[in-house]
Amino acid sequence: MTFDVEDSGLDTLAEDDREVLGWLEFGEASRHLASAVVESGFEVDVVLAIARGGLLLAGAMAYSLGVKSCGALNVEFYTGVNERLPQPVLLPPMLEQSALTGKRVLLVDDVADSGRTLAMVVDLVSAGGAEVRTVCLYGKPQSAITPDFVWRRTSRWITFPWSALPPVQVAG
Repeated sequence: MTFDVEDSGLDTLAEDDREVLGWLEFGEASRHLASAVVESGFEVDVVLAIARGGLLLAGAMAYSLGVKSCGALNVEFYTGVNERLPQPVLLPPMLEQSALTGKRVLLVDDVADSGRTLAMVVDLVSAGGAEVRTVCLYGKPQSAITPDFVWRRTSRWITFPWSALPPVQVAG
Protein backbone atom coordinates (compact mmCIF):
# COMPACT_ATOMS: atom_id res chain seq x y z
CA MET A 1 0.00 0.00 0.00
CA THR A 2 1.54 3.31 -1.12
CA PHE A 3 0.08 6.73 -0.52
CA ASP A 4 0.97 10.29 0.30
CA VAL A 5 1.01 10.90 4.06
CA GLU A 6 -0.48 14.36 3.52
CA ASP A 7 -3.71 12.70 2.45
CA SER A 8 -4.27 11.87 6.13
CA GLY A 9 -4.44 8.15 5.37
CA LEU A 10 -1.63 7.51 7.82
CA ASP A 11 -3.97 6.15 10.46
CA THR A 12 -4.99 3.30 8.15
CA LEU A 13 -1.55 1.70 8.32
CA ALA A 14 -0.63 -0.44 11.28
CA GLU A 15 2.50 0.69 13.12
CA ASP A 16 4.42 -2.42 12.01
CA ASP A 17 3.66 -1.59 8.33
CA ARG A 18 5.68 1.65 8.60
CA GLU A 19 9.30 2.66 8.82
CA VAL A 20 9.28 5.72 11.11
CA LEU A 21 12.12 8.22 10.92
CA GLY A 22 12.56 10.65 13.82
CA TRP A 23 14.38 13.98 13.80
CA LEU A 24 17.40 12.74 15.78
CA GLU A 25 17.74 9.70 13.56
CA PHE A 26 17.48 11.99 10.51
CA GLY A 27 20.46 13.98 11.81
CA GLU A 28 22.51 10.82 12.27
CA ALA A 29 21.48 9.53 8.82
CA SER A 30 22.46 12.75 7.07
CA ARG A 31 25.92 12.76 8.70
CA HIS A 32 26.36 9.08 7.81
CA LEU A 33 25.48 9.80 4.17
CA ALA A 34 27.79 12.84 4.02
CA SER A 35 30.64 10.69 5.39
CA ALA A 36 29.96 8.07 2.72
CA VAL A 37 30.13 10.74 -0.02
CA VAL A 38 33.45 12.05 1.34
CA GLU A 39 34.89 8.54 1.67
CA SER A 40 33.92 7.79 -1.95
CA GLY A 41 36.15 10.61 -3.18
CA PHE A 42 33.32 12.39 -5.03
CA GLU A 43 33.97 16.12 -4.62
CA VAL A 44 30.62 17.89 -4.72
CA ASP A 45 30.27 21.28 -6.47
CA VAL A 46 26.47 21.56 -6.19
CA VAL A 47 23.88 19.92 -3.97
CA LEU A 48 20.59 19.62 -5.85
CA ALA A 49 17.37 18.66 -4.05
CA ILE A 50 14.36 17.02 -5.61
CA ALA A 51 11.59 19.01 -3.97
CA ARG A 52 9.85 18.61 -1.75
CA GLY A 53 11.06 15.37 -0.19
CA GLY A 54 14.75 15.99 -0.76
CA LEU A 55 14.87 19.57 0.55
CA LEU A 56 15.73 18.91 4.19
CA LEU A 57 18.27 16.19 3.44
CA ALA A 58 19.88 18.36 0.74
CA GLY A 59 20.34 21.20 3.23
CA ALA A 60 21.81 18.85 5.82
CA MET A 61 24.14 17.33 3.19
CA ALA A 62 25.28 20.75 1.96
CA TYR A 63 26.18 21.85 5.49
CA SER A 64 27.88 18.55 6.30
CA LEU A 65 29.91 18.67 3.08
CA GLY A 66 30.73 22.39 3.34
CA VAL A 67 29.04 23.08 -0.02
CA LYS A 68 27.37 26.47 -0.40
CA SER A 69 26.03 25.99 -3.91
CA CYS A 70 22.55 24.49 -3.52
CA GLY A 71 19.45 24.32 -5.65
CA ALA A 72 16.21 22.46 -6.12
CA LEU A 73 14.08 20.99 -8.87
CA ASN A 74 10.36 20.74 -8.23
CA VAL A 75 8.90 17.46 -9.43
CA GLU A 76 5.34 16.18 -9.11
CA PHE A 77 4.61 12.47 -9.42
CA TYR A 78 2.31 11.39 -6.57
CA THR A 79 -1.10 13.02 -6.68
CA GLY A 80 -2.94 11.15 -3.92
CA VAL A 81 -3.35 7.82 -2.16
CA ASN A 82 -1.55 5.32 -4.40
CA GLU A 83 -2.16 7.69 -7.32
CA ARG A 84 0.57 8.84 -9.65
CA LEU A 85 0.79 10.81 -12.85
CA PRO A 86 1.78 8.74 -15.90
CA GLN A 87 5.26 10.32 -15.70
CA PRO A 88 7.01 12.66 -13.25
CA VAL A 89 6.50 16.32 -14.24
CA LEU A 90 8.83 19.27 -13.63
CA LEU A 91 7.14 22.24 -11.98
CA PRO A 92 8.25 25.88 -11.94
CA PRO A 93 10.45 27.55 -11.03
CA MET A 94 12.84 25.75 -13.36
CA LEU A 95 16.52 25.30 -12.72
CA GLU A 96 18.85 26.82 -15.30
CA GLN A 97 20.46 23.67 -16.66
CA SER A 98 23.50 25.49 -18.07
CA ALA A 99 24.50 26.42 -14.50
CA LEU A 100 25.31 22.74 -13.90
CA THR A 101 27.47 22.14 -17.01
CA GLY A 102 30.80 20.63 -15.97
CA LYS A 103 29.78 20.50 -12.30
CA ARG A 104 29.80 17.54 -9.93
CA VAL A 105 26.22 17.38 -8.69
CA LEU A 106 24.94 15.51 -5.67
CA LEU A 107 21.26 14.84 -6.41
CA VAL A 108 19.26 14.36 -3.21
CA ASP A 109 15.81 12.89 -2.52
CA ASP A 110 14.15 11.34 0.51
CA VAL A 111 13.34 7.96 -1.04
CA ALA A 112 13.88 6.03 -4.26
CA ASP A 113 10.43 4.41 -4.34
CA SER A 114 9.59 3.65 -7.97
CA GLY A 115 12.83 5.42 -8.89
CA ARG A 116 11.20 7.10 -11.87
CA THR A 117 11.55 10.64 -10.52
CA LEU A 118 15.19 10.10 -9.57
CA ALA A 119 16.00 8.51 -12.95
CA MET A 120 14.29 11.36 -14.85
CA VAL A 121 16.25 14.04 -12.98
CA VAL A 122 19.55 12.13 -13.31
CA ASP A 123 18.99 11.99 -17.08
CA LEU A 124 18.08 15.68 -17.23
CA VAL A 125 21.07 16.88 -15.21
CA SER A 126 23.50 14.51 -16.95
CA ALA A 127 22.26 15.64 -20.37
CA GLY A 128 23.24 19.17 -19.36
CA GLY A 129 26.85 18.08 -18.95
CA ALA A 130 27.03 17.47 -15.19
CA GLU A 131 28.55 14.51 -13.40
CA VAL A 132 25.83 13.19 -11.08
CA ARG A 133 25.76 11.06 -7.95
CA THR A 134 22.54 10.29 -6.11
CA VAL A 135 21.79 10.10 -2.41
CA CYS A 136 18.56 9.05 -0.67
CA LEU A 137 17.66 8.29 2.90
CA TYR A 138 15.79 5.19 1.76
CA GLY A 139 15.90 2.87 -1.20
CA LYS A 140 13.12 0.45 -2.05
CA PRO A 141 13.59 -2.90 -3.79
CA GLN A 142 11.25 -2.01 -6.67
CA SER A 143 13.13 1.19 -7.55
CA ALA A 144 14.17 1.55 -11.19
CA ILE A 145 17.41 3.15 -10.01
CA THR A 146 19.68 2.33 -7.11
CA PRO A 147 20.99 5.49 -5.43
CA ASP A 148 24.77 5.80 -5.23
CA PHE A 149 24.41 6.47 -1.51
CA VAL A 150 21.52 5.18 0.57
CA TRP A 151 21.10 5.09 4.33
CA ARG A 152 18.53 2.29 4.61
CA ARG A 153 16.61 -0.08 2.39
CA THR A 154 13.00 -0.97 3.10
CA SER A 155 9.87 -2.13 1.36
CA ARG A 156 7.63 -0.50 3.98
CA TRP A 157 5.86 2.85 3.87
CA ILE A 158 8.09 5.54 5.39
CA THR A 159 6.84 8.18 7.81
CA PHE A 160 9.19 11.18 7.65
CA PRO A 161 9.18 13.69 10.52
CA TRP A 162 8.48 16.62 8.16
CA SER A 163 5.39 15.03 6.58
CA ALA A 164 3.98 12.94 9.42
CA LEU A 165 1.20 15.44 10.13
CA PRO A 166 -1.33 16.95 7.74
CA PRO A 167 -0.86 20.57 6.59
CA VAL A 168 -1.66 23.26 9.13
CA GLN A 169 -5.17 24.63 8.69
CA VAL A 170 -6.54 28.06 9.50
CA ALA A 171 -8.62 27.82 12.67
CA GLY A 172 -12.04 29.02 12.16
